[in-house]
Amino acid sequence: MSASGPRFTRIAEGIDVAPLLAELAAAPDMWLVDTSRQRKVRCQRDTQNIFLRVAKKPLPPGARNANDVHESRIARSAARFPRALELCKQIAGRQGGELGRATLVALQPGGWVRPHVDGGAYYRVRDRYHLVLKSAGGSPLTAGGETAVMREGELWVFDNKAEHDARNRSDEPRIHLIFDVRPPPGGGYYALPPVA
Repeated sequence: MSASGPRFTRIAEGIDVAPLLAELAAAPDMWLVDTSRQRKVRCQRDTQNIFLRVAKKPLPPGARNANDVHESRIARSAARFPRALELCKQIAGRQGGELGRATLVALQPGGWVRPHVDGGAYYRVRDRYHLVLKSAGGSPLTAGGETAVMREGELWVFDNKAEHDARNRSDEPRIHLIFDVRPPPGGGYYALPPVA
């Protein structure tokens, strides 16, 4: 571990992201296959997304929305991104945890992911990881009043239970592979115990 703070932990650096960027370059049409996140989630309106793993539907009885659904499934679009999905699985396995949802996210030039908290039973018990695939000048992410600048090839985990936002001050898309890991009992970085 090379850097840490109360809200952020850098897990690794120097990860070869070229194979993942090659997958994206071979499938540019995939950014517009599912635009639901930027259309329906107001804080994400400056993003484009490619879903690799998503909440399992239909929602179970009692679930208000996907934030209360623990089960996930592989998305159809994941077939175009086997290396990205496999890397998520490998990292979850190294952490001794279980892979949850995963998505490739492009924050548009000059874009802003507005302040929000990832709430609900799903997020409570999981850690949120970011692997930076492309980011001119670094990716600033603020959580709980602290800011980390994430660089290409770095893997971070952060406290997404705190209010957080991200900005792209460059003139090209900032691309991250974002995924969740449910750690083993008593493990993890920012995951909280389930509500009894």
